[in-house]
Amino acid sequence: MQLPVIANTAAGSARDEALERIVARLREAGAQPQLLRASNGEELERLARRALDAGAPLVAAAGGDGTMSAVAGALAGTSGALGVLPLGTFNHFARDLGIPLELDEAVATLLRGARRTIDVGEVNGRVFVNNSSIGLYPAIVRQREKQRRRLGRSKWHAMAWAMHAVLRSHPFLNLRLEVDGIEHHRRTPFVFVGNNVYRMEGFDIGARSRIDCGELSVYLAQRRGRAAFLALSARALVGRLHQGNDFESASVRELRIDSRHRRMLVALDGEVESMELPLEFRIRPAALHVVAP
Repeated sequence: MQLPVIANTAAGSARDEALERIVARLREAGAQPQLLRASNGEELERLARRALDAGAPLVAAAGGDGTMSAVAGALAGTSGALGVLPLGTFNHFARDLGIPLELDEAVATLLRGARRTIDVGEVNGRVFVNNSSIGLYPAIVRQREKQRRRLGRSKWHAMAWAMHAVLRSHPFLNLRLEVDGIEHHRRTPFVFVGNNVYRMEGFDIGARSRIDCGELSVYLAQRRGRAAFLALSARALVGRLHQGNDFESASVRELRIDSRHRRMLVALDGEVESMELPLEFRIRPAALHVVAP
């Protein structure tokens, strides 16, 4: 079968060998891979829509979580299925679906796996497959990218510097949150919104056991500063996150966030963009077809 394989090549030539290996394995299995290269999220989504319009029942995405999110944005709500070929640093989406991170096994899953439906989250019309957040994390990512552009620092060096700078000075957000129709006022350094429920305690923190329960998970804290944040993180690792009164969580279907600001930095599956307020989050149950074990 003709199989579009959409890859984000913005990371440079490091992925070329992996992409060549994917194409070779697919051809050995009798598929007809069509490698489509993109350099940003908009182009990834455009290529996925073009593949759907051409009648492709399956569109494979080769890359990290940001690549999966962009391609999923085009496929959500259609009959087209997403094939996951993990080439990113963390590959949270692939891990939560049970897709092997070893490349040959991931290709085998793509060819022989089962088609299933999962949920996606959405904020102001933008799809996310993992999570979205405001406050600390998008501020850290924005600072990290500034450091990399201006000073040429490595990704991890720039991240360490950005975390230090943001945790030292990042202010509270004064927010109005409407949760399933009920309004709440909170002063918090961050709000994290997950596509389904995340584990927030223990050494398996940040993982999901299900992506098809039809709910968003919302988490927020009321502490600021490096020492307070480190204390909160330590409690999470030892399974005592909910023992204090400085952490809140809820499972919802819809969430509206507003403040006195007109725009706010929002992280979606690791990518950051500025969005107009209010932020309208919702779950889209069974909106995305995927191929998984």
